[in-house]
Amino acid sequence: MNKSETLHDVYLGLGSNLGDKVELLMSAVRNIQIRIGHVEALSPLYETLPEGFESDNTFVNAACLVKTKLSAEEVLECTQLIERELGRRSKSVNEVYSDRCIDIDILLYDSSIVELPHLIIPHKHLHERKFVLQPLSDIASEIVHPIIGKTIFQLNDELKSY
Repeated sequence: MNKSETLHDVYLGLGSNLGDKVELLMSAVRNIQIRIGHVEALSPLYETLPEGFESDNTFVNAACLVKTKLSAEEVLECTQLIERELGRRSKSVNEVYSDRCIDIDILLYDSSIVELPHLIIPHKHLHERKFVLQPLSDIASEIVHPIIGKTIFQLNDELKSY
C-alpha cells in the first residue's frame, strides 16, 4: 500500500445484526487498528432496528475515528477485506439490504468529497440515518458535513429520536 506521510481523519460506521454482534464489532475495531490506523475514538454501542429491509434481528451500531496514512480507496479495500475475514459474504447491491454479520462504511475522510463508481464520501445516506448520526455525533459532533455544511450534531438533532 502506498502510505503518505499525512495523517487523515477517517470516520467509519460499524454495524452487525447476526451472530455475536458486539464481539463482531470489537473484532472489526481490532482489525481496523491493525490494517488501517490508530483508532482514536470509539462511540458507545447502540441497539437499533433494521432500516430499509425487514428482519427480526436488531443491529448493534457504532462509529469510530481512525488516524490513517492510507488513501480513501485503500481504506475501502481494507474495510472490505475485514468484512470478508469476519464472515461477510456479499455487499448490498442496488440499495437492496439484508442481514449481515458485519458492515463497515466510510462516513467521512477528512473534509474530502469523493465521487467514484465504487466509493462516495461523505457516505450518501449519512445525513438521513439516525443509526449512523447518533454514534458519529458522540465522537464528531462539531465536524461539518462537507456538502451540507451543517455539523454532525445539527444533522443528528434534526432527525427524530428512536
